[in-house]
Amino acid sequence: MEAINIHFFLFFILILYGAADTIPVDQPLTDGNTIISSGGKFELGFFSPGTSRKRYIGIWFSKVSIQTVVWVANGDSPLNDRNGMLNFTRQGILTLLNGSGHVIWSSNATRYAQNSTAQLLDSGNLVVRDATVNYLWQSFDYPTDTSLPGMEVGIDLKTGFRRSLWSWKSTNDPSRGEFTWTFDPHGFPQPFIMNGSIERHRFGPWNGLGFASAPSRLPSPGYKYTYVSNPEKISIMYELTDSSIFARVVMQLDGVLQLSLWNNQTQNWDNYFGSAPADDCDIYSRCHGYSLCNNGNSSICSCLDQFEPKNPTEWARENWSSGCVRKTTLNCQKKVKFLKYPGIKLPDTRFSWYNQGVNLSTCEELCLRNCSCAAYANPDITGTNEGCLLWFDELIDIRDLGASGQDIYIKLDSSQSENSSVEKVKKLRISLPLAASILLLALCLILYIKQKKKKKKKKKKKKKDQDQDQDQIRFGEGKGRKISEMFYTNESKDEVPDVPLFDFATILDATDNFSLNNKLGEGGFGPVYKGMLKEGPEIAVKRLSRYSTQGTDEFMNEVIFIAKLQHRNLVKLLGCCIQAEETMLIYEYMPNSSLDWFLFDRDRSLLLDWPKCFHIINGIVRGLLYLHQDSRLRIIHRDLKPSNVLLDIDMNPKISDFGTARSFGGNETGARTTRVVGTYGYMSPEYAAEGKFSVKSDVYSFGVLVLEILSGKRNRGFFHPDHHHNLLGHVWILFREGRSLELINAHLRESSNLSQVQRSFHVGLLCVQHCPEDRPTMASVLLMLSSDIPLPLPKEPGFFTKAYSSSSTQGESSVNEISITMLDAR
Repeated sequence: MEAINIHFFLFFILILYGAADTIPVDQPLTDGNTIISSGGKFELGFFSPGTSRKRYIGIWFSKVSIQTVVWVANGDSPLNDRNGMLNFTRQGILTLLNGSGHVIWSSNATRYAQNSTAQLLDSGNLVVRDATVNYLWQSFDYPTDTSLPGMEVGIDLKTGFRRSLWSWKSTNDPSRGEFTWTFDPHGFPQPFIMNGSIERHRFGPWNGLGFASAPSRLPSPGYKYTYVSNPEKISIMYELTDSSIFARVVMQLDGVLQLSLWNNQTQNWDNYFGSAPADDCDIYSRCHGYSLCNNGNSSICSCLDQFEPKNPTEWARENWSSGCVRKTTLNCQKKVKFLKYPGIKLPDTRFSWYNQGVNLSTCEELCLRNCSCAAYANPDITGTNEGCLLWFDELIDIRDLGASGQDIYIKLDSSQSENSSVEKVKKLRISLPLAASILLLALCLILYIKQKKKKKKKKKKKKKDQDQDQDQIRFGEGKGRKISEMFYTNESKDEVPDVPLFDFATILDATDNFSLNNKLGEGGFGPVYKGMLKEGPEIAVKRLSRYSTQGTDEFMNEVIFIAKLQHRNLVKLLGCCIQAEETMLIYEYMPNSSLDWFLFDRDRSLLLDWPKCFHIINGIVRGLLYLHQDSRLRIIHRDLKPSNVLLDIDMNPKISDFGTARSFGGNETGARTTRVVGTYGYMSPEYAAEGKFSVKSDVYSFGVLVLEILSGKRNRGFFHPDHHHNLLGHVWILFREGRSLELINAHLRESSNLSQVQRSFHVGLLCVQHCPEDRPTMASVLLMLSSDIPLPLPKEPGFFTKAYSSSSTQGESSVNEISITMLDAR
């Protein structure tokens, strides 16, 4: 009788639910019941994680003794009791209802079919399919913290749809946590582990077999990877050849991506080699720019050949945050060479260019012909010599991988390379005939020198007097003199303004011997210190670092431009100081530091209400308008960004740092350069890719700055889970959908004038349009912000449509014509 009852019960269940792996239409799955995939590998039902009492719909391994959840439907919308129901509607939509009958989660399928089926597959994928077995919706498209064999993760480049892994918030809370595994499609695509919007770990580019540092070696009996990278999508999927193995890759709570296999003997999950990040060198940019990380060394960071620490003192303390810089700035007009670094993890490829049809020798030639190219490599290790990867930005996040690493060729100054021990040995191999010729030439020179001796004696006294005068300058006796009197002849004095020269002792006294307590910050020029002159006014002293990327040209550029420019929205230069190797610029002190200091700090940004922000935006407009149109020099700044906008005690903005600025005369409106300077994220597309700059380059930078002020987010490094675009692209999407105000920094809303905010968004987008001709002038911008005139519709912003270039380069055209996507700011 008991056996009959069991059979009757099973028969009733089959009638009620149909097949054991499906949810019948309008027959809800209630809490306490589950469905199991046809092969018995996976189970779907309600569960409570850890010690939580909240209920979730999830999928877990059914044949594993430890409940291991691999997917959660309602992670952000839990049920508070056991009265929930998972229903499958006649329109083919899965809906999760609470006890009151309200929908708290649904599958939101974009396509519907009347005769559809909801089924749990033996892969762990919950699918909604039509009669022809086409998937209308699948849980594999919405992964949580686990990647299963057969699951494709990546980005649909046409729609921007992402399939990424998210860590849980805690063992008791499966809502989205801090860490994400996701692809970055910019440049040459590569996956990252992100901590919010901050890079935690970079896996490196695809090398033909796998990523440089990824859980890529599954144990026997085997596995295979499928990687796709084309204009439509970027994705990765792994599969096992032995279906009896239970495997999972998990984005763990601590931000570690871990591969695990189920051990039937121990009844536990075994973690296998291949977790990431695995050590200190796996932390993104551990040693920063132009340095190599080796976890086997006592000091894990070392500078690349011909590079040195930017801050030796901090480097010696194992603070590598400033990275390394070149000992000698590369000169495109002089000969350069490439040094091969074998067995490394290739640098960050987000600011690179890639062409699959170019061999390594042609790749070297392309890099030689472009002054901005820093290195090249073939990313493919499968044996082909076809494939060219060029870097156009600082080389970041390099580590020693030994035999499993790849080769990179870094551009260096050949004159310094010749000083290596190998080159010195070559120099000793001078033939005897050549030595004899040199000796004969030396004898001729001796005779010539004797004839010149008398002339030199006449000049000796004059030179001695000049040296004495220079010594006085170096040791503080130049106070009150002008720089034009000291370093330029009468013929060239007009080129240099009369800038007061401070003596070194005065600056030492004002800054308390450059005390760390007086240090305000550090930029490309060097550290900046606060000082107090005996006469009373506070000053800011920019001290040129010997490791600075800027030099005498930038110093004189700054002196010439700032001294000749007078405007309330430009920083005021008080003078300079030159002693021996010391070079300093003295400015008026800005009590409120820079816009950058306020804008991207969670607490300080609260001090910027909308009236202050709008005041700052308008002040920057007036400063740029003066530079472009009203000053007699007509200046293009070329490096406008928040850190170069200083704020005085009344929060008036003052544009600073004219070291890379250019002036124009007559009817000139722009130029082209082979030396691209500035900051990625604020550079216009035509300047970053082709070296073309004009007043419209500054307009683009201003547009980026406006959108950053409104959103409180940086353009470079911006991350959004639903698409791959940068901040400009995100604003563009919201603008087209009429949702611009959604991006405004939350604390600005209470004090904002919504019409002003919306107009500012609109103007910002007009300024960052891809084509320079479409961007307004600063005079037009001032009018747009201060009136109610109708505004034209903006076109797509720069760096919006293409993530990377994969087209072949043909002919002998210059590599400067290659389109390099440099979506920003690590």
